[in-house]
Amino acid sequence: MCDMRTLYLFLCCLVLQVADGELDYISHGEGLHLQGDLSIIGLFPLHYTNQPSASLPALGACKEGRYNKHGFHMMQAMRFAVEELNNKSGALHFLLPGVTLGYQLYDICSVPASVLATLDILEKQYHGSTASWMTTRNTETVAVIGPDSSSKSFTPAALLGAYLIPQISYEASNKKLSNKILYPSFFRTIPSDKNQVEAMIQLLVHFNWTWIALLGSDNDYGLGGMQSLSQLAPHHNICVAFQGVIPSYSKETVKVMRNMVEGILRAKVNTIVVFSSKSKLSGFFPFVVERNVTGKVWIGTEDWSVATLISGIAGIHTIGTVLGISIQNADISGFQEFEKKVVEASLHRGDSQPGSGSHVCLQSTDVYSLARNNFTLEKYDITSSFNVYKAVYAVAHTLHQALHCDSGHCLVRRVQPWQLLPLLRDVRFSLKNTSVYFDENGDPSTGYDIVTWIWRGTEWSLRVVGSFSHDPVHLTLDEGAIEWDSMGTSRLVPLSICSPPCPKGHSKLMKGQHACCFDCQACPAATFLNKSEPTECQPCPLEQWAPPTSEQCHNRTILLLAWDAPLSVALLFFLACCLLLTSASATVLLLHLHTPVAKSAGGRTCLLMLAALTAASLSTLCHFGRPSNVACMLKQPLFMFSFTVFLACITVRSLQVVCIFKLASKLPPAYDKWTKKQGPEWTISIMSAIILFISVTRVAIDPPEPSHDVDFYKDSIVLECSSTLSHGSGLELAYVSLLSVVCFFFNYMGKDLPANYNEAKCVTFSLTVYIISWISFFTIYLISRSPFTMAAHVFAILFSVMAFLGGYFLPKIYIILLRPQMNTAAHFKNCIQMYTMSKQ
Repeated sequence: MCDMRTLYLFLCCLVLQVADGELDYISHGEGLHLQGDLSIIGLFPLHYTNQPSASLPALGACKEGRYNKHGFHMMQAMRFAVEELNNKSGALHFLLPGVTLGYQLYDICSVPASVLATLDILEKQYHGSTASWMTTRNTETVAVIGPDSSSKSFTPAALLGAYLIPQISYEASNKKLSNKILYPSFFRTIPSDKNQVEAMIQLLVHFNWTWIALLGSDNDYGLGGMQSLSQLAPHHNICVAFQGVIPSYSKETVKVMRNMVEGILRAKVNTIVVFSSKSKLSGFFPFVVERNVTGKVWIGTEDWSVATLISGIAGIHTIGTVLGISIQNADISGFQEFEKKVVEASLHRGDSQPGSGSHVCLQSTDVYSLARNNFTLEKYDITSSFNVYKAVYAVAHTLHQALHCDSGHCLVRRVQPWQLLPLLRDVRFSLKNTSVYFDENGDPSTGYDIVTWIWRGTEWSLRVVGSFSHDPVHLTLDEGAIEWDSMGTSRLVPLSICSPPCPKGHSKLMKGQHACCFDCQACPAATFLNKSEPTECQPCPLEQWAPPTSEQCHNRTILLLAWDAPLSVALLFFLACCLLLTSASATVLLLHLHTPVAKSAGGRTCLLMLAALTAASLSTLCHFGRPSNVACMLKQPLFMFSFTVFLACITVRSLQVVCIFKLASKLPPAYDKWTKKQGPEWTISIMSAIILFISVTRVAIDPPEPSHDVDFYKDSIVLECSSTLSHGSGLELAYVSLLSVVCFFFNYMGKDLPANYNEAKCVTFSLTVYIISWISFFTIYLISRSPFTMAAHVFAILFSVMAFLGGYFLPKIYIILLRPQMNTAAHFKNCIQMYTMSKQ
């Protein structure tokens, strides 16, 4: 650090020699100086100049430029604060008792002036040869107030930071100055541009202005703010359609500015964000007025939105609505009276050096030359002046701690600037009902006001319409107080978008390079528009669905045959009837098994047939409620096997009757041999074993299990068993169908047999009902999987059981119970004789 300081001191001496005394008129000739125990340096722009920064380190004369009334008011604010502290009136008597503050004021009309003023400060603070650079003056400089802009602050902040001299700027807002590594001793009483950018973003978001133009002045203030805003905008779905850099006005830049105006019009934006210093923007807006640009919304920074330098441009009231960011205002009591006294003094004094008491010595009458202009004190000037006022008081409170003034008297001792830095970082006090402190980056906690321009003809005024705080981020707006388009009556918020918002459930189909420009495309069924992914319709999860143009998915309806559903209750009652009838029939046949009717029905085979029908009926219980593994494994195989057993018995019974009456005479050896060797029993067993083998193999290879069918319906989930339409189940169905056809064939052959043996007509009818019911079910199953379809499956099973009970067993039960005279061997012989005689 010692080597760096030595290098800076050499640089100071070299530059001051090159400047050839040009700084003398700043620090001694026409500057302001007040002697005190401790001194504060003030850097203020008292004149406007157009000197480019490329002329460094040469310095043009500041007095050749026009007066800067804003800088004059800020300089007066520092003088007022210092004199107020030195007078020790009221509650201030305890702050620095026994200590007077002095000041040295510099006119920094340009960047070179700011740099050379800083070097002059360092040279006077650590004057002499490099060997004695630590030697200090009698009046020690403890802090620097200023400069007024970011462009003028970077180099001074770096130079002063090398010596750890506290520097508090009142208008330099570039966020880069918050870097404590590069600028360790820099503080400010104006918020960082980072907060101003966030306020602008929140303003754009609030009004849904997503299609904007962005302009920035050609300096650190404008370029830094424009860069920050363009980087942050995409995170809030804001598109920058046009960007432009506003140069300083000159004959060479006229065409550039006109092209920028044309670029704004071509971009078809209604909102323009202008991050610019007022000095550069004052040369641009005349070209906006010249092109007759109207009806736009201009969002301005704190530097120009409240400045009369901009609002005073001829014809600017026609450009549209101006919404601006403004530093929150606070009044300085007694300041206006102080300035009036200076104006009065300027009118009674000439150009000789004046004095103001034993401790005040004005080394130049230039301040009175400025005061004679009687500059108006506007809100913008008061706001910035209050920032200067706060900076001086921050230094005073820091000195209060450094000099141990709590006892009522300050400890008289030498104070090095670097000793104040840690105290300044922790300082906290209240001033004019405003809390003053600095965060870890040296930035204040101040928020912003949101202001708008109000025009009554060509009369301009400002209106506060909201506020913004950055910790936490919060924007408050009174939209009703904004007069859109400067017409005074319109209350419609202007639109500034590339494409209108898509309707609900429509995705954005991007066109061009900007995310704000798009076409809208409806989301198809089973997809939804995820708001975090507005350019693509997202598929719904399997357990959910969505209709077309949906913004969210809905839970699917679960389809099953619930136990407590009214249709299920009816089917269960039907099942109970079937079970009751099969049980009753089995009981009656068992008790009359020796009778001719029971023997003609098949004898003991009847009991097997009824048991098969009972098992087929019980298989319907697997269709109710949520499918389980056991239910899925039993549901289809149990019905197929039991019904195959029943059909096999009917088929063999029909074959026997046909053979006895029609084929026995033609094939007597074959029939006798088939009968004697228990052919009927073996035939039934083989037929049953085949279906059993098919079913067991199918279940073993591809076991059915509960499944969720989400494909058949878009909005429902069908709870069923898997492998319902597999190859194995198809083979089962084909086998049972073939057996049904064979059964139907043999029964049809026996339609003309003796009456006691002729159940063919009834069985044929039962088979017809059975086939029709299953064809009906399969037709419904192919077009529907609703609970009604599941009920239809149960009904088909039970109806088939009832059809065979009614077609085969009930006539025989009727004869056994109600026509016993027909249940005799004589009656059966008589029927056979009658059949034989009819055939002869």
